Amino acid sequence: MMDSSDQSLKPKGELSLMVPADSQAKNMFGDIFSGWVASKAVLAAEIRSGKVARGRVATISVGSMEFMSPVLEGTILSYYTELVEQGNSSMTVKVEVWGNCPDGSDLRKISETSCVQVAIDGHGHIRSLSFGQ
Repeated sequence: MMDSSDQSLKPKGELSLMVPADSQAKNMFGDIFSGWVASKAVLAAEIRSGKVARGRVATISVGSMEFMSPVLEGTILSYYTELVEQGNSSMTVKVEVWGNCPDGSDLRKISETSCVQVAIDGHGHIRSLSFGQ
Protein backbone atom coordinates (compact mmCIF):
# COMPACT_ATOMS: atom_id res chain seq x y z
CA MET A 1 0.00 0.00 0.00
CA MET A 2 1.20 3.47 -0.82
CA ASP A 3 1.77 5.97 2.00
CA SER A 4 -0.63 8.84 1.26
CA SER A 5 1.10 11.15 3.77
CA ASP A 6 4.23 11.50 1.60
CA GLN A 7 4.18 15.18 0.61
CA SER A 8 6.38 14.51 -2.45
CA LEU A 9 3.51 12.69 -4.15
CA LYS A 10 1.92 14.59 -7.01
CA PRO A 11 -1.00 13.71 -9.28
CA LYS A 12 -0.03 12.15 -12.61
CA GLY A 13 -1.96 12.72 -15.80
CA GLU A 14 -4.55 15.19 -17.01
CA LEU A 15 -7.23 16.63 -14.73
CA SER A 16 -10.42 15.16 -16.21
CA LEU A 17 -13.00 15.69 -13.49
CA MET A 18 -13.33 17.71 -10.29
CA VAL A 19 -16.31 17.28 -7.98
CA PRO A 20 -17.17 18.05 -4.33
CA ALA A 21 -18.24 15.19 -2.11
CA ASP A 22 -21.65 16.21 -0.79
CA SER A 23 -23.97 14.88 1.88
CA GLN A 24 -26.01 12.81 -0.60
CA ALA A 25 -22.96 10.57 -1.17
CA LYS A 26 -22.54 9.59 2.50
CA ASN A 27 -22.55 6.04 3.79
CA MET A 28 -24.14 4.99 7.08
CA PHE A 29 -21.03 6.08 9.02
CA GLY A 30 -21.01 9.61 7.65
CA ASP A 31 -18.09 9.16 5.25
CA ILE A 32 -18.43 9.37 1.48
CA PHE A 33 -19.51 6.04 -0.02
CA SER A 34 -16.63 4.36 -1.85
CA GLY A 35 -18.95 3.27 -4.66
CA TRP A 36 -19.74 6.92 -5.37
CA VAL A 37 -16.02 7.73 -5.58
CA ALA A 38 -15.51 4.72 -7.88
CA SER A 39 -18.39 5.74 -10.17
CA LYS A 40 -16.79 9.14 -10.66
CA ALA A 41 -13.46 7.43 -11.50
CA VAL A 42 -15.22 5.57 -14.31
CA LEU A 43 -16.78 8.83 -15.48
CA ALA A 44 -13.34 10.50 -15.56
CA ALA A 45 -11.96 7.60 -17.63
CA GLU A 46 -14.90 7.90 -20.02
CA ILE A 47 -14.29 11.64 -20.41
CA ARG A 48 -10.63 11.04 -21.25
CA SER A 49 -11.27 8.09 -23.59
CA GLY A 50 -14.11 9.94 -25.31
CA LYS A 51 -11.61 12.65 -26.27
CA VAL A 52 -9.18 10.05 -27.62
CA ALA A 53 -11.92 8.18 -29.50
CA ARG A 54 -13.51 11.42 -30.68
CA GLY A 55 -16.88 9.97 -29.88
CA ARG A 56 -18.85 7.46 -27.92
CA VAL A 57 -17.16 4.87 -25.70
CA ALA A 58 -18.30 2.07 -23.41
CA THR A 59 -16.58 0.86 -20.26
CA ILE A 60 -15.80 -2.85 -20.46
CA SER A 61 -13.58 -3.29 -17.40
CA VAL A 62 -12.81 -1.51 -14.13
CA GLY A 63 -9.81 -2.49 -12.03
CA SER A 64 -9.80 -2.87 -8.28
CA MET A 65 -9.55 0.15 -5.99
CA GLU A 66 -7.82 0.37 -2.64
CA PHE A 67 -8.77 3.39 -0.57
CA MET A 68 -5.88 5.04 1.28
CA SER A 69 -7.98 7.36 3.44
CA PRO A 70 -11.63 8.09 4.12
CA VAL A 71 -13.32 10.85 2.16
CA LEU A 72 -15.20 13.36 4.27
CA GLU A 73 -18.13 15.50 3.20
CA GLY A 74 -16.91 18.66 1.51
CA THR A 75 -13.70 17.13 0.17
CA ILE A 76 -12.97 18.33 -3.35
CA LEU A 77 -12.12 15.25 -5.41
CA SER A 78 -9.90 15.60 -8.45
CA TYR A 79 -9.66 12.76 -10.96
CA TYR A 80 -6.47 12.64 -13.03
CA THR A 81 -6.32 10.36 -16.05
CA GLU A 82 -3.51 8.94 -18.13
CA LEU A 83 -3.80 6.89 -21.31
CA VAL A 84 -1.58 3.86 -20.67
CA GLU A 85 -2.46 1.58 -23.58
CA GLN A 86 -4.28 1.95 -26.88
CA GLY A 87 -5.33 -0.79 -29.26
CA ASN A 88 -7.38 -0.80 -32.47
CA SER A 89 -10.71 -0.16 -30.74
CA SER A 90 -9.97 -0.12 -27.01
CA MET A 91 -7.84 1.81 -24.56
CA THR A 92 -6.76 1.53 -20.95
CA VAL A 93 -6.95 4.66 -18.83
CA LYS A 94 -5.34 4.94 -15.40
CA VAL A 95 -7.30 7.13 -12.98
CA GLU A 96 -5.84 8.69 -9.82
CA VAL A 97 -8.24 10.16 -7.26
CA TRP A 98 -6.92 13.04 -5.13
CA GLY A 99 -8.73 14.90 -2.38
CA ASN A 100 -8.46 18.44 -1.04
CA CYS A 101 -10.13 19.68 2.10
CA PRO A 102 -12.61 22.47 1.32
CA ASP A 103 -10.16 25.06 2.70
CA GLY A 104 -7.53 23.91 0.17
CA SER A 105 -5.27 22.19 2.68
CA ASP A 106 -4.29 18.55 2.97
CA LEU A 107 -3.97 17.31 -0.62
CA ARG A 108 -3.83 13.52 -0.46
CA LYS A 109 -4.14 10.57 -2.77
CA ILE A 110 -7.40 8.74 -2.15
CA SER A 111 -7.25 5.85 -4.61
CA GLU A 112 -6.43 4.76 -8.14
CA THR A 113 -7.73 2.30 -10.69
CA SER A 114 -7.59 1.55 -14.38
CA CYS A 115 -10.50 1.31 -16.77
CA VAL A 116 -10.74 -0.23 -20.21
CA GLN A 117 -12.98 1.50 -22.71
CA VAL A 118 -13.93 0.53 -26.21
CA ALA A 119 -14.95 2.95 -28.96
CA ILE A 120 -18.47 2.37 -30.23
CA ASP A 121 -20.55 3.80 -33.04
CA GLY A 122 -24.02 5.30 -32.86
CA HIS A 123 -25.57 1.82 -32.90
CA GLY A 124 -23.45 0.53 -30.02
CA HIS A 125 -21.15 -1.55 -32.21
CA ILE A 126 -17.42 -1.62 -31.62
CA ARG A 127 -15.53 0.63 -34.01
CA SER A 128 -11.91 1.46 -34.76
CA LEU A 129 -10.22 4.32 -32.97
CA SER A 130 -9.16 5.57 -36.41
CA PHE A 131 -10.38 9.12 -36.73
CA GLY A 132 -13.10 10.04 -39.13
CA GLN A 133 -15.28 7.00 -38.49
